[in-house]
Amino acid sequence: MSHIVLTGFMGTGKTAVGREVARRLARRFVDMDAEIEARAGKPIPRIFADDGEAAFRQMEAALCEELSVRPLGFSETLRVSPLVIATGGGALVDPANRALMLDSGTVVCLTCAVDEILRRVSATGDPDRPLLDVADRRAEIERLLETRREAYQAIPWQVDTTGLSVDEVAERVLEIAGAITLSVRHPGGQYPIHIGDRLLAHVGGALRAAGVPAGGRIALVSNPVVAPLYGRQVEAGLRSAGLRPFACTIPDGEQHKTLDTVATLYDRFLDGGLDRSGTVLSLGGGVTGDIAGFAAATFMRGVRFAQVPTTLLAMVDASVGGKTGVDLPQGKNLVGAFKQPALVLIDSTVLRTLPPEEVRSGMAELIKHGIIADPALFAQLETSTPQPPPSALHSPSSILHSSLAPSQISRALRVKIDVVEEDPFEHGRRAVLNLGHTVGHALERLSDFSLRHGEAVAIGMVAAARIAVKLGRADPSLADRIEGILSVWDLPVRCPPFDATAIWDAMAHDKKRRGRSLRWILPRAIGDVEITEDVPRDLVIAVLYNLGAS
Repeated sequence: MSHIVLTGFMGTGKTAVGREVARRLARRFVDMDAEIEARAGKPIPRIFADDGEAAFRQMEAALCEELSVRPLGFSETLRVSPLVIATGGGALVDPANRALMLDSGTVVCLTCAVDEILRRVSATGDPDRPLLDVADRRAEIERLLETRREAYQAIPWQVDTTGLSVDEVAERVLEIAGAITLSVRHPGGQYPIHIGDRLLAHVGGALRAAGVPAGGRIALVSNPVVAPLYGRQVEAGLRSAGLRPFACTIPDGEQHKTLDTVATLYDRFLDGGLDRSGTVLSLGGGVTGDIAGFAAATFMRGVRFAQVPTTLLAMVDASVGGKTGVDLPQGKNLVGAFKQPALVLIDSTVLRTLPPEEVRSGMAELIKHGIIADPALFAQLETSTPQPPPSALHSPSSILHSSLAPSQISRALRVKIDVVEEDPFEHGRRAVLNLGHTVGHALERLSDFSLRHGEAVAIGMVAAARIAVKLGRADPSLADRIEGILSVWDLPVRCPPFDATAIWDAMAHDKKRRGRSLRWILPRAIGDVEITEDVPRDLVIAVLYNLGAS
C-alpha cells in the first residue's frame, strides 16, 4: 500500500475529494495547505504578504519531502501509512517535488473547465487566494493554467471533475489508486507499465506523462476484432489529452503477420501525417503489437511506440521487452527489430470480452513464468484455478477473468522484467523465456497457426519437462505437476497427430537455433530452468511419440 496524492489547479476539488477518499479507505487525510498554515501560524494570504511566495514554496518543498517518506509520514501525529494527501495547486509544479510524490505513491491530477474553476473559487465562503488577487480572475486562471500545463501533464493519471460530484470523482480516484506501476530499464532509458482495472480512459494522460507532446499525431493500430470494442474509447482518451489520433486497421491473425501488412501500415502512416515526432500506439494482441512495433521501429528510421495489449498473452509476454517482428514462410519472427516502448498500459477489464480459449492461452504464459522463476506464482495458480459457474448468468470467460487479478499479471511481468533487464538483446539469460517455444513454434507452423500460441507453448512445456526427466535433470514428479496445472486450466498437454519427424524438421527453421544445434530450455524444478543444446534427436522424437505425435 502507498500514499494517494491529489494535485491539480485550485478549485478542482482536491480537498473535498481527498477527504472522501480518506473516509472510504479509513486513512488519515493531509491537506498540505492547511498543514503549512498550522506550522506558520497564519493563513496562506498572510504568508504571501509577510514572507513572499518564495518562502511559501520553500515550505511546500520541505513538506513534500517529509510526506514522501514512507511509511511514517511527517510527524508523530501523522505516523501512519498510507495517507491520502491533497497538495496545493502549485506544489508539484516543481520537478523535484513532483518526483518525490510520484515515488511515494499514486498521484492523480484533478482538472476542471475554466468557467467551473472560476465559479468554485468565487463561491461564497471560499477563502482569499493570493494568486487571484487581480482585477481579471478569469484571465489570471487561464495564464496560470498555461504556465503549469506541462507540469500537470507530466502526471499520468488525470480526472476531469467538471460536472461531477465529489462521490463520482472519489470513485474514479479509487479505481486509479488500485493500479500497479512497474518500471522497465533498458540501455536507452526506461518505461512504465501501468496495470489495473478501467485504465483505457487514461491512456492519453499516460502518454503525455511518457513524453508525447501536445498535439502529437498518434497512429492507433488495431484490428477488426478489437477496434469496434475499444477504439472509440481510446481515441476519446487520446483527444482529451490534446493528442491527434488516426485509426490504422490491419487484419487479425498470425497469417497476416507479414512484411506486406507492414507495408500497408507505412502507407497509412504517411496518409495520416505521421512524422518523426509522432507515436505508433498498438491496441490489440501480440500479433498487432509485433506488426505495429516493427513498423514503428522502421518507419522514418524509428518513431515512438506504445502498447495497450488486449489479450492476456500480450499483457504478460509480447508487450514487454522490445522484441518486434514478422514471419516469413520458413518460420516465425525471422524478420524483426528491438523497439522499446515508451509506455505499456494494461487494462485487465478488457479480458472480460476475450473468448475463454484466449484467456486460457494467456494462462500458459503465466504458468511459464512461474516455472521459470516464481514458485509462489505457480503455486498460487495451482490453487486459484477457475471453478464451475454458479449460474447460467456467468460466462466461461467471466469465470476465467475472475480467477485473475492485476497482482497476478504484475507478478508474471516481474519475472520477464528481471530477465529482459539483465539481457535486453537476447544474448544470454533471456533465452529462458523461450521455455516451451522450441516445440511450440514448430507446432504452430505445422498447424498453419490454427493452434494458438499459448496452446502450442503448453504442449512445448510438457515436452521440455519430459525431456528433462529423460536426461535425468528433473524428477518425474516435476513433469507430472506441470502437466497437471496445464490440464486444470484446460490447456492441451498432448501433441496433435503431426509426424514427429516433421515436428523436428520444423524446429530447424526456428530463429533460436544455433548453428546445427537446437537450443532447449529445460525445467529442473519449479523456479529453476537451464539452457542447453545437448538433447539427442532420437530422445526428442521418442518424447514426441509419447505425447501423441505420429
